[in-house]
Amino acid sequence: MVMVSGDGATDGVTPRVRGEWARHWRYAGLPGLDLLRARYVRHSFPRHAHDGYVVCAVTSGIEEVGFQHGTVRAGHGGIMMINPEVAHTARAGAPEGWTYATLYPSSEVVAEIAAETTGLRGTAGFDETVAEDPHLGHMITEIHRAAEAGNALAADSLLRILVARLLRRYGGPLPVRTPRSAGARTAARARTVLEERMADPPSLERLAEELGTGPFALLRAFRSTYGMPPHTWLTDARVRRARRLLEAGSAPADAAVAVGFTDQPHLNRHFTRIVGVPPGAYRRERAALPGAAGDGQPTRGARTYKTAEGTGS
Repeated sequence: MVMVSGDGATDGVTPRVRGEWARHWRYAGLPGLDLLRARYVRHSFPRHAHDGYVVCAVTSGIEEVGFQHGTVRAGHGGIMMINPEVAHTARAGAPEGWTYATLYPSSEVVAEIAAETTGLRGTAGFDETVAEDPHLGHMITEIHRAAEAGNALAADSLLRILVARLLRRYGGPLPVRTPRSAGARTAARARTVLEERMADPPSLERLAEELGTGPFALLRAFRSTYGMPPHTWLTDARVRRARRLLEAGSAPADAAVAVGFTDQPHLNRHFTRIVGVPPGAYRRERAALPGAAGDGQPTRGARTYKTAEGTGS
């Protein structure tokens, strides 16, 4: 399914500097949720996936997201919904890029809301990827505004209402992820090996040999199961683990070595491409003390980061 909605002026998200900028942060009043507000023009996200859900509202320009089943586009008034572990890319769908407000609720947050407000059985998720829904898009930006203002009551209330409405309008039970075919079981074993030996992974040939299959058979099975080849999945997994280390207070240089990157610049490059901000900026946001600025501006210690001027931390 492909949907292109009309372009228009921003609603609730205003670029603070010319060019690209981004803020990826957490608000103490909304546990289990990451927030991203950004404008991207040249930046593109390589194929990756998320532990939890992605819900975003495009507020200007056009975003183009690529999945295994095809590419979808959303403009002003459009929303995107992505389930956990769904591989995708993202880039600008127009020369002016796109501005958006994104929420990353954890699986636990969505499951709690689904259990209280829906009759869905199993794991709740989204049946639709893109929709033109200006009202819910505006609600996403309002959650950002409330969090930035330090208004926990409003932010939490709006988040729960939003997720409940998204599930009622566009949701359904997710298929059970049980590796049924021999290829899927081989891919799952390969993933386990890469997770356990992330800092020093085997070559594709050696990995295939250990699993009793051929390199091309492993490539096909892994891509079919996880939506990307093993080396792309490994880079994404390293960035995910680096995020957890940075959240725990590790320095970017230490996180880089721990997850298997050559050095900090190697981490910076891949981290910025996948997460949308440099690792140093990501770490500082999570180390910042929560505060409130009642005018709707970011909380004390908050910063936005120009993404087009480099990938340093």
